[in-house]
Amino acid sequence: MTASQSWPAPAKLNLFLHITGQRDDGYHLLQTVFQFLDLADQLYFDINNNGEISRRSELPGVSPEQDLVVRAARLLQQETGCPQGVSISMEKRLPMGGGLGGGSSDAATTLLALNVLWDCGLKRARLCELGLQLGADVPVFIGGHAAWAEGVGEHLQPVDVAECWYVVLTPEVIVSTAEIFAHPQLTRNSPAITIRDFRAGRVRNDIEPVVRVLYKQVDDALRWLSDFGEARMTGTGACVFLPCEDRAQAESVLQQGPPAAGFIARGLNRHPIEDILEGFEAARK
Repeated sequence: MTASQSWPAPAKLNLFLHITGQRDDGYHLLQTVFQFLDLADQLYFDINNNGEISRRSELPGVSPEQDLVVRAARLLQQETGCPQGVSISMEKRLPMGGGLGGGSSDAATTLLALNVLWDCGLKRARLCELGLQLGADVPVFIGGHAAWAEGVGEHLQPVDVAECWYVVLTPEVIVSTAEIFAHPQLTRNSPAITIRDFRAGRVRNDIEPVVRVLYKQVDDALRWLSDFGEARMTGTGACVFLPCEDRAQAESVLQQGPPAAGFIARGLNRHPIEDILEGFEAARK
């Protein structure tokens, strides 16, 4: 039963990204808005009673020990003392290393799904604390709603934004996050803004200028997409996006031959896993 259930792990966009400071431990302080997309990896969990945690799907260049879904399962098992194990498989639909949060989303879905399937009973707040150990973006996926984020991304406030259609381009380059955050020209002192400022459009991506200098493919994609509207890079890149009025406009843009591969997707304020979790909750009553 559990192996046949598909659990979604959606992509996210950072609709803007400001860096407002840097902590003593080197982590950067930021402000951003996360919104999910209706494009998602699909995960499958085959529960066992021998306590073993394994993955069936291979990820190029990622060993099982490095795989965030394996690490998430082991972390939850250690936290709860659960005697059960799991074999995890995945249909990978999100590009790796593009700033769409695929690995973080996969980890969050693993925590949410196994918390139910293993009957761990942890609250969302504790799952978010565990998720933060795996990556700064994991808690927003666990929270299940588009969010205004501050700190290193762990202070979240649910927010509703327009669920528009997006053109997303995926340049064939993996941006080194460590290189970008260490770059001397990176803006690290943007003044803090409010949600009202965001809604008024007084936002940007502070990381984008550095990435454009270092990665020509990203610069080319942004130049091309900006001919159709206000394009922006998501997260630390390399993916770039353009909000559109409707699906037809998004399809029209993508059909005009961008300099990178791409796709269209709709923004979601509610994580699609919520419907599955509600179904499990209703079945228990």
